[in-house]
Amino acid sequence: MALNISISAEPIFNFGQFEFTNSMLVSLLVTFALSILAVSFSLYLQSKRKSNFFVFIQTILESFYEFVQSIAPQQAGRFFPLITSIFLFVMFASWAGLLPGVETIFWHGVPLFRGGTADLNITLGLAIFAVISIQVYGYKTLGMKYFKKFFDFSNPINFFVGFLELISEFARIMSFAFRLFGNIFAGEVLLAVIAFLVPVFASLPFMGLEIFVGFIQALIFATLTLVFINIATTSHH
Repeated sequence: MALNISISAEPIFNFGQFEFTNSMLVSLLVTFALSILAVSFSLYLQSKRKSNFFVFIQTILESFYEFVQSIAPQQAGRFFPLITSIFLFVMFASWAGLLPGVETIFWHGVPLFRGGTADLNITLGLAIFAVISIQVYGYKTLGMKYFKKFFDFSNPINFFVGFLELISEFARIMSFAFRLFGNIFAGEVLLAVIAFLVPVFASLPFMGLEIFVGFIQALIFATLTLVFINIATTSHH
């Protein structure tokens, strides 16, 4: 049996000209699962019941809130929902590609499932969303004054610095997207090659490594978004 590695996500069905890929399916399933978990946790907080599972989740969320507070102490409550959502989605979309059966269950000749962040389209969409969120938070905090750092015509030096700032915003999109995609896709390729060449147990250490990589990449993506939002909402001098 030949080893089949595709750098792009494979379409599993079409809506007219729109192709619905296996990575989109996994991303939707992850979003749906996280939404159910969020609603269940909200209902748990409103009830008097005790659950070890939800106590564990509450502990994790409180720890992550303290992490957000250490970077943006004045606005932690404002940034926490967005940053946590990004972190959880990226982490679980990355881990989804490590589950047994992923990329081995076929639908019309293509894998039915593929890790969400192992698709450049998904990571690019996440990157665009993160950078737009940075601009929105900056505008909501500072108003039109926020955009002065991009378009300052008071003197040639400020104009040139603003032009560089504008370029850096677009560079962040590429940096976000390719860093996440490259790390997750490379890990999945490594696991596929190891599993193809040697018995299944040989890939277990690499599986543990990729779980760690998925967590770290989610943390990096969320942390950079938080840092840039915090900078954007601070008055520039």
